[in-house]
Amino acid sequence: MATTTTDIRGGGTIGSKDYKKPTAAALKGAIQLGIGYAVGNLTSKPDRDVLMQDFYMVESVFLPSEGSNMTPAHHFPDFRLKTYAPLAFRYFRELFGIKADDYLYSICNEPLIELSNPGASSSWFYLTSDDEFIIKTVQHKEAEFLQKLLPGYYMNLNQNPRTLLPKFYGLYCIQCSGVTIRIVVMNNVLPRALWMHYKYDLKGSTYKRCASRKERAKSSPTFKDLDFQEMFEGLYFDADTYNALMKTLQRDCRVLESFKIMDYSLLLGVHVLNKKGLERGARPDSKRLNGQRVLYSTARESIQGEGDGKVAQPVADDDTMGGIPAKHKDEKLLIFLGIIDILQSYRLIKKVEHSWKALVHDGDTVSVHRPGFYADRFLKFMGGTVFKKIHPLRGVSSKRKRCSVIAKKSASQEVLSPLKEEMTEERKSQSMESLKGTLTSSSKNPDLIPLHKSLNRTISSSSSSSSSSLETIEKDLKDHLENSDTHHASYAAVALGAAAPLPPTQSSQDSVNDVYLVRSLVSVPSADFSFNEDW
Repeated sequence: MATTTTDIRGGGTIGSKDYKKPTAAALKGAIQLGIGYAVGNLTSKPDRDVLMQDFYMVESVFLPSEGSNMTPAHHFPDFRLKTYAPLAFRYFRELFGIKADDYLYSICNEPLIELSNPGASSSWFYLTSDDEFIIKTVQHKEAEFLQKLLPGYYMNLNQNPRTLLPKFYGLYCIQCSGVTIRIVVMNNVLPRALWMHYKYDLKGSTYKRCASRKERAKSSPTFKDLDFQEMFEGLYFDADTYNALMKTLQRDCRVLESFKIMDYSLLLGVHVLNKKGLERGARPDSKRLNGQRVLYSTARESIQGEGDGKVAQPVADDDTMGGIPAKHKDEKLLIFLGIIDILQSYRLIKKVEHSWKALVHDGDTVSVHRPGFYADRFLKFMGGTVFKKIHPLRGVSSKRKRCSVIAKKSASQEVLSPLKEEMTEERKSQSMESLKGTLTSSSKNPDLIPLHKSLNRTISSSSSSSSSSLETIEKDLKDHLENSDTHHASYAAVALGAAAPLPPTQSSQDSVNDVYLVRSLVSVPSADFSFNEDW
């Protein structure tokens, strides 16, 4: 007789057969037993490359309470287990360094811990005792979408194992006493051993994005976007950490956009180091501390960093539990984060939801939106409002640099000042001797130009006054040459651009001073030349 069952956390009731609803303890026990059987049975299969058909494979087995030739006996109600893409998920676990024995130990060694669900979905959450894995119930559509997503997910993990996207380690379906639940095993973002003083579910939207009164009344509430803006001015990271974090977020958002995924969230946990941290008591068991850790499982390991091409090794456990150091005002923080709820595609129902909300509110502020716009808004909110970069104190460093430059300049001037004076005297004497030799070697020099007395006085006055300009001398010289018809007996050697006079001599005809302007003396305008009476 064919009967259907109740699909809790993801569907309605189909059929009319009555079943005794299993208890929560029975469901948790069936989950642990089913996963243990599936993983143990998989160890007998040889390792090989993952093929395309492996992503769509489904294995089903019935586990009666009395046991069978293939299944162990148990004290839970009879149930059926379906394992989706077992070989593909085995590859994912190996990619993150999870051995089969460690995986079974984490899930099956001790009872699962049930967690409260702050979200709008009706999912159940279970945490393993060693704090490594989260088991979440998903709806039928979400499980179906994840299985279709696996080939692209496989490609992305091969290219980029350092990601803030959820790490999926297994997908199962359990039918027990008329109840059907579909579960996915993922990495745990927030360590239970370290108290989270603040928790946030951030989407980058503002429409009704604040925690309800019921949620705020909890001992560890999960706040939302508007709450964050009221409580924090931003979380500050050093430049390298900020760039690495935003690079990872940008890469992950583009991957989600390519899969047409939207309505995802950033789960953010904030631990304040100034306050008491281990308020929940003891840490998880010693296997977490001393045994093998899952690769890229912590926030610090998940963000992009230097040397991504190298083979990663598990980070040794310490008091930070893999958190990312940050600051807010005078408080030192540890940040834990990861992208969650990525199994929401932009299907028809989501398009209708966006259109309906856009009629009563600003369409750009509602949570549901097309994937491209959602990714851009998400990144803008995270990079501008939530996460911020610590800028160095440029004013202090610049001021120190400027003062040091001024001090060095003053010291160099003190050293070079005597050298400059010595060079000036040397150049002056050399120029005078050179000019004297030139004057005595030839009585008639083609470079000599007759100079009027008025022009001579102008040049002499310009030499005694530091404020006179070269243009005035050139103008007077030009006027003199135009108005002069005969050559005078006195001459002056003129070089363009020069402004320093030389000693005068007596002329037999007009008794005028011969002024020689020498270009080589212009470079030392402040030199005090003494006139040679012997000339």
